[in-house]
Amino acid sequence: MTTTVRLPLRVEQALATYCVEAKRTKSEVIVELLEQRFMGTRTERTPYELAQEAGFIGCVSGSKSTGNTKARVVAAIRKKHQR
Repeated sequence: MTTTVRLPLRVEQALATYCVEAKRTKSEVIVELLEQRFMGTRTERTPYELAQEAGFIGCVSGSKSTGNTKARVVAAIRKKHQR
């Protein structure tokens, strides 16, 4: 079903920025938010998606790891549990 919605300019710009950063379409984001709002569903990211966002999964230049993975993991854990 197609629905047209007029968004205030600031909301449209924020949505566009988020979609570029998250590499998602506007439709995906809007449908997810509406489902959360009306269906009570909570779509949480998978552990794989979280690790990918944190930079632990992905392409590494060269054939061997750069060796800073442990430092990034420690930093992420500290950030999460900081007081």
